[in-house]
Amino acid sequence: MADDPDVGVLRRGVHGLSTEDLAQRLRERLPERDVVRAETPRAERDLVATAPIVVGHRFREELLDHAEGLELFACAAAGVGHLPLEGMKSHDIAVTNASGVHGPPIAEQVIGNILVFVRNLHVGWERGRNSEWRHYRSFQKELGDSTVTVVGLGAIGLATVERLEPFGPHTIGVRYTPSKGGPTDEVVGFDEADRHDALARTDYLVLACPLTETTRGLIAGAEFDTLPPESVLINVGRGPIVDTDALTAAVKKNAIRGAALDVTDPEPLPADHDLWRMPNVHITPHNAGHTPQYYPRVANIVARNAERAAETGTYDGLENQVV
Repeated sequence: MADDPDVGVLRRGVHGLSTEDLAQRLRERLPERDVVRAETPRAERDLVATAPIVVGHRFREELLDHAEGLELFACAAAGVGHLPLEGMKSHDIAVTNASGVHGPPIAEQVIGNILVFVRNLHVGWERGRNSEWRHYRSFQKELGDSTVTVVGLGAIGLATVERLEPFGPHTIGVRYTPSKGGPTDEVVGFDEADRHDALARTDYLVLACPLTETTRGLIAGAEFDTLPPESVLINVGRGPIVDTDALTAAVKKNAIRGAALDVTDPEPLPADHDLWRMPNVHITPHNAGHTPQYYPRVANIVARNAERAAETGTYDGLENQVV
C-alpha cells in the first residue's frame, strides 16, 4: 500500500461487483491522484488512517478508532442508515452518498414490472413452462389508459416518471412537499385524505421513497381497502414501507391484482412464506439497482467532489452531502 494514498477504496462490493472495478474507475477519473484499494481488514485500518477520502458501501464503526487522516467518506450506496453517522460527525468526517446512481436501472425494472401486468406476461410464461398453447387476454386497460401513482419523487421516482411519459398514463406523484410540484400530472402530499384519494384512482402503485417515520407501514390494511381490486403494487423502496401481512391478505382475497417486490419485510423473505407461492406476486432479491454503469456513476460523483474539495479547500457543500 502506498504510504500516503489520496483516495482509498474499501473491500466490500454489491451485486457481485468487485470494488477493484470502482478503484480502477476512480483512477481513470482522477489520474493525478493515488487511488488504493484495501484487500484485507488490516489494510482498511491502515487506509482510513492515511487517506483523506475513502469510498465504500459500508464503514465498520471500529474503523473510526483508526480514521486519523480521513476527511470524507463517500458511501457507494444511496442509503446511509447503516453507517455510524454520529461517530463520523464527532470525528469531523464529511459523508456523501450515491444518490442518483440507481435511478435508471430501478426505473427500468419498474417499467418492466408494469408492462408484465399490463400484458399479463406472467400468465403466458406460466403456460409456456407447462407447454400449453392456450390463449389468454391482456389486462382490460392499456398502460396509456391507466393511472400510475409514484410515491417518492427523488432520483428513482423522477426516472420512473420520465420513462412512463411515452406510454401516456395519467401520473400522480406523492411527496413530502407537494408545493414543490413535479413532472407528474398531479402532486399530492402524505396527508391521509389526499393520499387515499390518489390510491382510490390508482392502477399501478410504485413505492420509490426512503424508509422514514412517515413511510414505515405506509401501505397497510386501510390502504389495501382503498386501492381498487385491479391495482398492482410495485415496491422498489424498502420492505417495511408495506405491511407484509396486509399485503399477503390483500393478494389472497383478490383485493389487489398482484405485486412486484424487489424489497420485502423481512428481508430475505422466509422460504416458506405464502408470497413465494403466489403466481401474481413477483419477487426479486433487492437487486433492481444493479447496472454495469453502477461504479462508473459512483466514480463520477466521487471525482467531482474530490475536485471541488481541492478547489475550495473544504469538504463542505459537496454533491450528495449528508454529513
